[in-house]
Amino acid sequence: MNFEQVIKEVNAVFVDVLDDESVKLARETTAKDVEDWDSLTHIQLVVAIEKRFKIKFTAEEIQKFKNVGEMCDCLLKKVVH
Repeated sequence: MNFEQVIKEVNAVFVDVLDDESVKLARETTAKDVEDWDSLTHIQLVVAIEKRFKIKFTAEEIQKFKNVGEMCDCLLKKVVH
């Protein structure tokens, strides 16, 4: 699995959780860039991503994510190892 595959899968999770087909994620995307991505939705997104990829993020990892790219990089490391 590579970054492009991961972000495509993560995008599908965002579309599903946010119920918004227009969501198009990029490496630099942050919550400010996506309508309806608030703190509550953030938790729902993280849980949905963890379920989809069968991984767990630590609280520290989640706090360090500055954008979607950093989350996908972290996710990729967990999926590969």
